[in-house]
Amino acid sequence: MPNAEEIIATGKTRPEHYRGWDYLRLAEDCKDLPRGTLIADRRIIYGYPHIGRLLALQPGLREQFTQPFWVEEKVDGYNVRIARLNGLTLAFTRGGYVCPYTTDRLPDLLDLSVFDHEPELVICAEVAGPDNPYLESSPAFVTRDVQLFVFDCLRLDRPDFLPPPQTYALAERHRLPTVQHYGRHAPEDNAALLALLRRLDTEQREGVVFKEEAPQPRRAKYVTGSANLQDIEATATDLLDLPPEYFTGRILRLALFLKELGLEQGETIQRRLGSAFLDGLLRAMRQYESEQRCYTTFRCRLRSRDNALALLTHLDQVTGHKVQIVQRDLREENDGYWMLEFDRSYPALNGLLSHLRHGGLIFD
Repeated sequence: MPNAEEIIATGKTRPEHYRGWDYLRLAEDCKDLPRGTLIADRRIIYGYPHIGRLLALQPGLREQFTQPFWVEEKVDGYNVRIARLNGLTLAFTRGGYVCPYTTDRLPDLLDLSVFDHEPELVICAEVAGPDNPYLESSPAFVTRDVQLFVFDCLRLDRPDFLPPPQTYALAERHRLPTVQHYGRHAPEDNAALLALLRRLDTEQREGVVFKEEAPQPRRAKYVTGSANLQDIEATATDLLDLPPEYFTGRILRLALFLKELGLEQGETIQRRLGSAFLDGLLRAMRQYESEQRCYTTFRCRLRSRDNALALLTHLDQVTGHKVQIVQRDLREENDGYWMLEFDRSYPALNGLLSHLRHGGLIFD
């Protein structure tokens, strides 16, 4: 893999700044380097690679894997990499930005003494819960605030993940919270894996990741029907900003999941799919009629007021013109934490509803 100078020489890096600390971020995929790869203090934190998605489980496992694999839960949250650099313990988003929110909350989410014992460690984790600043959806088993779930480990300057058994042992040794592990399986373990996925679907969980046990390990992910429905329900107000394939892809995945698990005869999911689209749009219309704008309110707790303000700046930076971030409230609570509330407003939907409300024409 290229060293820091070779990565910089690609011309694809962008300078970034976080509270007096400078680093470089790879803004797009470049050859074998994934977007979000970082160079900081002459050290490299490799980006999290793209993982292929299986849509047909049984033939997919036979086609993609020749060796046994480990099965882990895929949690509905956002992806971060955590490392200690020059004395700072920081959380980076998948795109390679310092996440002010996760960095602020790390002492609540993780025993940071792990970096005293493992200074070269890079922890890959999912942060999930109803009070996160990025996603409207969250897993049912996180009922308040947020939790962190470790699913992989890297080393500074090295792109390869530790094998799953090493990650499990390291997490147990340092009391790190992890995703659920469902054991070691072979490609022909169809009945057991289908039973697992049927249970996860019933429990409204997102799905699983398969991690091969091999010298050049392959990986794949598979999501439940419930996860696809939750995605559509959560993004109906983004209908005009998201590409059509966002929704058609999830409908296809849902249909294939129902077919493979023999659930296609039931009417509950079909009704829920229709509601996922209509309920969100009807809710947006009612909201626009009463307030003349469509928005979603987020709330999250932070330890520092400065990090709350840095989070608002970060969200403005990464959402661009498609979403507007509007601060609603920032107040200190009795426990010393700061409660931030903000709205994500949707200009495209607001503009369309305003146009229609005033009798405008649509040509199709």
